[in-house]
Amino acid sequence: MIIMPNNQDERPKGAQSAKIGVIGDKDSVMCFKAFGMNVYPASESEPEENRKTVDTLAREGYGLIFITEQIAETIGETVDRYNKAMTPAIILIPSNAGSLGIGLGRIRKNVEKAVGINILD
Repeated sequence: MIIMPNNQDERPKGAQSAKIGVIGDKDSVMCFKAFGMNVYPASESEPEENRKTVDTLAREGYGLIFITEQIAETIGETVDRYNKAMTPAIILIPSNAGSLGIGLGRIRKNVEKAVGINILD
């Protein structure tokens, strides 16, 4: 069982809580509601709506946005644009249909950039 703290006094003094959003097909993202994340069901067939959702969450101060790889693949330019910004952090996650390997590839690339060598293979 995971116990989530609900008492604001448990955070270090001065710490701020950033909002977390999850964008993806309904079957893949609804479980994140149980952890207090804001969920935004999306469809691969509506890339313009998905772009608008990401842009809206960024404007509203979300610090972290999880996007399923399948949705991210349809809005690559938007994901790339936010990767160059400090916030929000965009993390690609597999959907319930499985992984496309995009998220893991991005992690490898970022680790190699930070360390200077690919240490994950």
